[in-house]
Amino acid sequence: MPEAVIVATARSPIGRAHKGSLRELRPDDLATTIVDAALSKVPQLDRTLIEDLYLGCGLPGGEQGFNMARVVATKLGLDGLPGATVTRYCSSSLQTTRMAFHAIKAGEGDIFVSAGVETVSRFARGSSDGLPSEAAALVGGSWQNPYFSGAEARTARFAEGGETWTDPRSYGEIPDIYISMGQTAENLAQIKNISRAEMDEFGVRSQNLAEKAIADGFWEREITPVTLPDGTVVSTDDGPRPGVSLDAVSQLKPVFRPDGRVTAGNCCPLNDGAAAVVVMSDTKARELGITPLARILATGVTALSPEIMGLGPVEASRQALRRAGLSIGDVDLVEINEAFAAQVIPSYQDLGIPLDKLNVNGGAIAIGHPFGMTGARITGTLLNSLSWHDKTIGLETMCVGGGQGMALVVERLS
Repeated sequence: MPEAVIVATARSPIGRAHKGSLRELRPDDLATTIVDAALSKVPQLDRTLIEDLYLGCGLPGGEQGFNMARVVATKLGLDGLPGATVTRYCSSSLQTTRMAFHAIKAGEGDIFVSAGVETVSRFARGSSDGLPSEAAALVGGSWQNPYFSGAEARTARFAEGGETWTDPRSYGEIPDIYISMGQTAENLAQIKNISRAEMDEFGVRSQNLAEKAIADGFWEREITPVTLPDGTVVSTDDGPRPGVSLDAVSQLKPVFRPDGRVTAGNCCPLNDGAAAVVVMSDTKARELGITPLARILATGVTALSPEIMGLGPVEASRQALRRAGLSIGDVDLVEINEAFAAQVIPSYQDLGIPLDKLNVNGGAIAIGHPFGMTGARITGTLLNSLSWHDKTIGLETMCVGGGQGMALVVERLS
């Protein structure tokens, strides 16, 4: 049975939505630039041999609609390359890597591109036209991002229950799974008794580690500079802030509940960005003389109640590790997407991950979380980190809006 190996990765800088550096770029143009950059890292590869291009996008509508993967293929001049745009919300481009992994293991192809993009700055405004039904349903015809939309009635009832969680199925209702992600974070802070101070400390940790990694040249290794329409070149992430202190972060007001614990200092912002991963069979890589970066050992995807979606990494990671024949003790470095400190903290604690192995160069609280990009971005960051620290086994995992978790286990090869 062939093995699936990763032979190249690339990502754009991550811009702040609406006011950041990438706001003038269309998502299909940005994704095309980054896929081209990833493929350029394996010049031995004849691009006409690529069998499919999978593109993850959290909310594929408006400028992100019309099967953007196929648009990217044609923009690359590859009219013979099929494309599929996939949404699993926050883990959309981890799902696309999983699809490439499965196709190779099944013997149904040797060369695939897994990419992801999200440009929140370019989302359609004012109506639900062109938006997926779950997004339109959130606001009854005018779009808001579920990370920052108001609490749904079902979540309010949940919150009124106090510190003890009640299975929502007991209400006998159809689940409204795309409740505000911020409300789910507040739920976890209550249920798991995560204090505001703990969350703030984690947010400051992310910023401080990212600042150090920038100074050390870590992030520069994985970022592909992007040229804007006016000729300006963007080569760094907008999000990391130098000198972030706990004292400053502790002064921020709660975002989602008047007496809440989630603030702009302990959760991810809204962002724009794209990333890509080239996945190939080990036999094809040898045939072409390409040295793989890593082997994909296993993936996992699980689900749980939407109200506590932030704990998704726990069972997904256990599933993926079990399939890889490994335990958490075998893992050298872990990347958990930092949607909210309120969900990362209980996730790494429940999994028994030592803090010195977790997000060692900072995470999404500092650099950002463009939904469709994040899965592929974290894969590249994990491989960069394994190489930087000369480690071997890596775990990538994240929670997913709507109540899911996803994970990937890799073995670094070079």
